[in-house]
Amino acid sequence: MVITKWTPENLRTLSDQFEHSHPVEILRWGWENFGDGIALATGFGPEGVVLMHLVSQIAPEMTIFYLDTDLLFEETYALRDELANRLGLRFTRVHSRLSLETQAAQYGPELWARDPDQCCQLRKVNPLRQYLADKGAWITAIRRDQTQTRAAAGLVEWDAANQLVKLNPLANWTSRQVWTHIANYHLPYNPLHDAGYPSLGCWPCTHPVAAGADPRSGRWAGLGKTECGIHLSPLEARKNRA
Repeated sequence: MVITKWTPENLRTLSDQFEHSHPVEILRWGWENFGDGIALATGFGPEGVVLMHLVSQIAPEMTIFYLDTDLLFEETYALRDELANRLGLRFTRVHSRLSLETQAAQYGPELWARDPDQCCQLRKVNPLRQYLADKGAWITAIRRDQTQTRAAAGLVEWDAANQLVKLNPLANWTSRQVWTHIANYHLPYNPLHDAGYPSLGCWPCTHPVAAGADPRSGRWAGLGKTECGIHLSPLEARKNRA
């Protein structure tokens, strides 16, 4: 049967069928069905490194993009360049077109410290929405065991916030599987992960955590925030801000 219109229902069925498939099969399905209309999003975390390695093997011409907030760690930018050289990939930079200076003039200095939700909305969520507007599908590196809001993520699902298909090929992987893949293929990764930063975002809102702590606890520590918003539905976004 040929699917001409993707719905939450038929994507849920497809996701169930992929539950025991290797991520390569999911990536290949996405490339075969959407071609140039699909893009891989990365924040250059270990999961993203795995997906980029797999994409480099089956569709090296696939669009890979990152959200540049102007506040990424220098080590993150260095890893970007290393991955481009090592895997032969090209990255698309997605930016809000709002400089930090203009943001400070309009919203006050260090908005991330006073209203991190608005800062994320301006520098990540809005640019992502605009970038995905003409896409048919996008690929993310989220895993179900990362946060409560990601626990029900399908391997393939409908993204209501962006109105397109969303692939999460590593949704059912564990952190151990991710790092085993990186070790087995001698892939580069951000050295900050060895310095107490299991999860990396913008430098003002990311802090090292103690060994054994929740890997995401260093993100927006003490601010009651767990997600930047790009993986949340409108309803989840409101709950995240509550």
